[in-house]
Amino acid sequence: MEKYLSVTTLTKYLKMKFDKDPYLERVYLTGQVSNFRKRPTHQYFSLKDDHAVIQATIWSGIYQKLGFELEEGMKINVIGRVQVYEPSGSYSIIIEKAEPDGVGALAIQFEQLKKKLTEEGLFQERFKQPLPQFSKRIGVVTSRSGAVIRDIITTVSRRFPGVDILLYPTKVQGDGAAEEIARNIARANQREDLDVLIIGRGGGSIEDLWAFNEEIVVRAIFESRLPVISSVGHETDVTLADFVADRRAATPTAAAELATPVTKLDVLTHLQNQEKRMATAVRNVISKKQEALGKLTNFANEVGINLSLSQAEDYVENAVQTLRRLQGEVKPNSEVSNNAPKKK
Repeated sequence: MEKYLSVTTLTKYLKMKFDKDPYLERVYLTGQVSNFRKRPTHQYFSLKDDHAVIQATIWSGIYQKLGFELEEGMKINVIGRVQVYEPSGSYSIIIEKAEPDGVGALAIQFEQLKKKLTEEGLFQERFKQPLPQFSKRIGVVTSRSGAVIRDIITTVSRRFPGVDILLYPTKVQGDGAAEEIARNIARANQREDLDVLIIGRGGGSIEDLWAFNEEIVVRAIFESRLPVISSVGHETDVTLADFVADRRAATPTAAAELATPVTKLDVLTHLQNQEKRMATAVRNVISKKQEALGKLTNFANEVGINLSLSQAEDYVENAVQTLRRLQGEVKPNSEVSNNAPKKK
């Protein structure tokens, strides 16, 4: 007589086979995300292709470390283990690692965060602050040992010697870099003697530059009271820090030039031009005075008065005083006094 198995017995047997099968302990799987609805902790959804579907689970701790948000319809590559869930008799894959298919996780995260912050308005032009024309002290948030600070010092010293540079030594890549960058931006804003702030680092991969794409850094730049110049990576590299900064510079040298838009030579040239204009104005005044004095001298000679310069000035002053006195005594529209001589 045949022995019938219970559903529970069969399911337990299948679960045992699944658990012991080495091929199912680490499965590399590609598929399209389906039936996804983001939950507060663990994520439950399906992976499918044109002919089949498998249930998928990502535990909360794993999901928080993905670095990107799952979206409905997104094609992903995952690594995980396949197991049987006894109560429903279904099998599923427990995902231990996932990344977007064809595009890196960081690229997806970049676009997702960019979209979010754009919708919040952080990149709008109306929030951009103007850079100062004359900077007495420039703050720099970058590595102490990198080429960035050397290029900035060299350029500022060449363009406007005497401008102070205050360095905030900062970790610019790796774990904790984003938090340190944001913290030093906040520290710089606590000072009253800084005019502008440069943040940046040299070139590298998207992973190397990633600290400048972190939300904590973007918000620190947005909230900065000081105007911020972003100089991250090479000219072709673009970070979210570039979008939110008041100005973006392609290189550290360009950043230093933006921070000192007016050079010492510009100031000296301006002063020389002003000196020339002032000298011309003074010569014109002297020339007019000499011309007036010449006319007065000619007049004196015509009436037979021989005056020195000081005497001429006294003569003119007395004449002016007499004229003012006569104007005060004779009112407008008044009749001539009866005592005035009559024409015979």
